[in-house]
Amino acid sequence: MKIACLTFNPICENTYVVWDHTKECVIIDAGNSNPKEDAALDGFIAQHELKPVAAVNTHGHFDHTLGVEHLRRQYGIPFILSGKDAFLIDACEVGSSIYGVKIGAMPSIDTDMDTLDEIRFGETSLKIIPTPGHTPGHVSLFEPQSKALFTGDTLFRESIGRTDLPGGDYSWIMRSILDKIIPLGDDVQVYPGHGPETSIGHEVLYNPFIVEVLNQEVNYKN
Repeated sequence: MKIACLTFNPICENTYVVWDHTKECVIIDAGNSNPKEDAALDGFIAQHELKPVAAVNTHGHFDHTLGVEHLRRQYGIPFILSGKDAFLIDACEVGSSIYGVKIGAMPSIDTDMDTLDEIRFGETSLKIIPTPGHTPGHVSLFEPQSKALFTGDTLFRESIGRTDLPGGDYSWIMRSILDKIIPLGDDVQVYPGHGPETSIGHEVLYNPFIVEVLNQEVNYKN
């Protein structure tokens, strides 16, 4: 499996193009927000002779969905998102206005991710792991063979996603990280929705949110 990261829009959101030897690909969290960024994403797809089959989102915040409608129209592909985050699509103008970001047409959900166990393209499958907390319908996407994990805004390098927005919950996001992400293994590479790549092993050692909770649990058991 091959992974390319393109950083788009004023909030510096990471959009991932993921493909295998068949050239079929999915675009994860399409944040392209203007014609120049649309052209950059289309150019990358054309350069590598890729065949998009789906626009897949870890969650529904506007900075991760700005480019989805372009992909639907350009390639005729479905938009896959948890129905629990549909309210965020409906309220995207409110969120974007806070950051001063102009938005165009926003997509409707074609396939509710809550009805799926995995995302398939070519001969590759991404396992869908529910990781609520940043939003109610947030998921992470995991490819076991390459040990690649797309965490959206749940886990960043030495940080976590904010939980003070509508639908956010700190206890949920920490349980998602501790119960769903950390058990995948230290050598899993993490591809977050913002910022640089990291690994689960690095976060267990250096992420202050995780370290604090793990220390509390150790002290409680002792």
